Order: sequence, then C-alpha cells, then structure tokens
Amino acid sequence: MPRPLSLSTCWLNHRHSEGREIAREARDLGFERIEVSHGTRVSLLPGLLAAVAAGEIQVSSVHNFCPSPVEILMDAPDAYEFTSAKEWERERAVSLTRKSLEMTARLGADRLVLHLGSVAMRSITAELEKMTLAGQLYSRAYSERKLQLVTLREKASSAALDRVKRALDELLPEAEKHGVKLGIETRSHYEQIPNQREMLSLLEAYRDCPWIGSWHDFGHVQRQANLALLDHALYLSQIGPRLLGCHVHDVKWPQKDHRTPLSTGGVALKSLLQWVPEEVPLVWELSPGQKTGQVREAQAQWLTEIGGVEFREAGLPV
Repeated sequence: MPRPLSLSTCWLNHRHSEGREIAREARDLGFERIEVSHGTRVSLLPGLLAAVAAGEIQVSSVHNFCPSPVEILMDAPDAYEFTSAKEWERERAVSLTRKSLEMTARLGADRLVLHLGSVAMRSITAELEKMTLAGQLYSRAYSERKLQLVTLREKASSAALDRVKRALDELLPEAEKHGVKLGIETRSHYEQIPNQREMLSLLEAYRDCPWIGSWHDFGHVQRQANLALLDHALYLSQIGPRLLGCHVHDVKWPQKDHRTPLSTGGVALKSLLQWVPEEVPLVWELSPGQKTGQVREAQAQWLTEIGGVEFREAGLPV
C-alpha cells in the first residue's frame, strides 16, 4: 500500500487569498492531501472547507492553532504555551486548541499536531548552533556549554510536564468528542517540550489512551542530532509504534530546516523511514521560500530513491 503523502499549507498560505486556490495548487502539484497548518488565516478556511466538501482535496491533519488567534498578526504557533507560568496563557492555549479540535473535525481530519511549550530559560541551543557553525562542535567549550544546557533543562522539566499533563487531561474529552487524535510534535530546540526523555514519559503516561501519540518532525530532530544532543534513529525507533504522523523536510547543516525533502542530504530519510509504519501520514512541511520546481524535482527523486507513494500525474515533471 502506498504511503499517505500530504503537503502542509504553510508553504501555500502566504500567496493565496482564497482557500480553494490552496487546495487547487496542492492538487496540481500531485498531492491529494494537505495538512492545514498553523498560520492559516480565518479568511482561508471557508474555501478550504468548500474544497473538502466538494471532494477536491483531503485533509490529513491540522496543526495547532487553527484558525490562528485573531489577536496575533503573524504566524506564531508558540504564542500561547501549555507550559506557561501564567494561568491566563495556559487557559488561552487550551481554549484555542478546543477550537482547533472542532476545526479539524469540520475539515474531515482525525489528527491535530500540538506544540506543547518550553521551559523558561535562555536559549542555549542557539549558542550551540553558532559554535557548531564555527567548527567548535567537539571542543571542550562546546561540551561544557552543552552540559550546562542539559543540567538547567532537567531542573525545569518536572514543573513543565505537570502543566502539560493538566492541559492534555483537559483536552482529552474534547478530542474524543470530535474523534481527533492529539499528536505531540518533536521540537527543534532543546529548551522546548518535550525532549526525548519527556516524550517517552508522556507516551508511557498515556499508554492506554487512544487519543494521544507522537508526531515526528524529521527536520527538528535532525537539528538536535547535528548538535550531538540525541541519536535520530534511536529516537524515532523508540516512538515509532506510537506515531500519528510525521513532518518531512530536509536540513542544511546544521540548523536550516524546512528545506525540500532530499534536497540537501541532511536527513537520512531512506534509512530512517524503516521506523515509520506504512499507514502513518508523511506531511511535506516546507519553508515558503522553497520553489515549485524544487518540489517537482523532489517528487521525482522520492519516487526513484524511496518509492512507496503515489503522486497524481499532474505532480510529475514533464
């Protein structure tokens, strides 16, 4: 059975004023499914709903928050966090997620991708990226700074996880009501929730819950692997049995992600996909700066090097 392949609207939202045009462009490129991404303006949703109702496109998944908060004038999926020390912010995050669950069901999808939040600390990950670019990846200074990051991060873990679990427990009845599963996304910065240990802890805490699973972002995890913070294959093999979906994109070493799949060679997709069950949706999540020609080239390359998917004929280069 071909792997279900999808295209995130994060690549399309900025250049369309009508949702049906987003669906049409995705179909013209050969994708029969889309993920309706965070940053999707309220004005785009009627057209997307109409396209779904007309059978023009299928929605594999939705990314929180959708629709975007009306008070936020940019694409900001982390504007409100479940981990915040501010009660009003946590409540706003839960409220917006409730709306996202409802929208996911209206769009005919059964998976909502979640960012859970972060711990309150300055981003040492960004410093490690700069040191790596400067050729200091295995230097003593780098190792000391990385150890400091892990130590500070571990101290903040317990309180953050407690807030996350309270939010998830509050959302579970809504998820079940709408028939929508919650996918906990792997993140790009070590300060973000969850890290590898926390993901495994959350999956264990909800092992008997059919409404919570993991969502693997290949580019995000590769960024941490490039900083020697984790082993990509090991992490994916651990969460593979609980996967609800994946974001697929490449990485220009060490930290420039959301590149077209197979374009930089930064993510070993061919070998890593062995840990992803065949029925799990693969969502191409691309930076708006990626060109249509690059996408078409990646489709042809995917068919040649990986296979296991079907693009509509329109999506193949002439």
